[in-house]
Amino acid sequence: MKKLVASLASLVLVAGLGVASAMAQESGGAAPAGGEHAEGGTPHYPIQHPKHVDWSFAGPFGHYDKGQVQRGLKVYTEVCSACHSMRLVSFRTLEGLGYSEAQVKAFAANYKVQDGPNDDGEMFERTAVPSDYFPSPYPNEQAAAASNNGAAPPDMSLLAKARGVTRGFPQFIFDIFTQYQEGGPDYIYSLITGYHEPPAGVEVPTGTHYNPYFAAAASLAMAPPISDDQVTYEDGAPQTVDQYAKDVSAFLMWTAEPHLEDRKRTGFMVMVFLVIFTGLIYLTKKSVYANKEH
Repeated sequence: MKKLVASLASLVLVAGLGVASAMAQESGGAAPAGGEHAEGGTPHYPIQHPKHVDWSFAGPFGHYDKGQVQRGLKVYTEVCSACHSMRLVSFRTLEGLGYSEAQVKAFAANYKVQDGPNDDGEMFERTAVPSDYFPSPYPNEQAAAASNNGAAPPDMSLLAKARGVTRGFPQFIFDIFTQYQEGGPDYIYSLITGYHEPPAGVEVPTGTHYNPYFAAAASLAMAPPISDDQVTYEDGAPQTVDQYAKDVSAFLMWTAEPHLEDRKRTGFMVMVFLVIFTGLIYLTKKSVYANKEH
């Protein structure tokens, strides 16, 4: 027992030292622009770690805020869809946000999709139906790249799962117990709200915009995508960049993992079963070997 306690104490000490080290590095300020920690050092991005947001879907009992996700859909359709596709998300899945079948049909009818070929072997456009997927704003990837300085905007279907920034030691150890899986939404929120003027002495390439939260460089070609009061909310929520960023990030988490609530519910039931099963196994063992000589 003493050895076990000593081992646990050693692990706590190591974790504490790691936390102190991480805090010291963060308190030392953000890394220099370009991600160089020392002269001639290798660039490391993002320059600043993504902000941690308190999401309703975080933790083992997390769930989606349907109102927030519906607002995020509105932000996507009115702002993001001008450049970003969502080709893996069908209109009918929107019923999971609380919309009725009639509402989903009416929403899908706002879009035109390409279909065919017809009897003459030609492709044609028709009004979208719930079984269709969100159409791309561009006919192909080459056209998307040509319209955006040579870089095609990424598809947003799974963006919240694909853009999570890996957290270093010791955070990743604690993440095992806290079930932290919100790196993608944290990153998207931080990127949208992270635009500002570059620090003194820092020059960014022409046509790019400084953003220390961008995971690939110190600046990116996408201009600040949204501004205050750009999207009207009917539920009275604040019409600010900060709120828009939270809402669309939550929506993109839902598009990437629409069955998150079911998965967490199933996982909780499995854990309860395993606890009960372990107790029964222990009692069975104790009963079987109760009268055995040891």
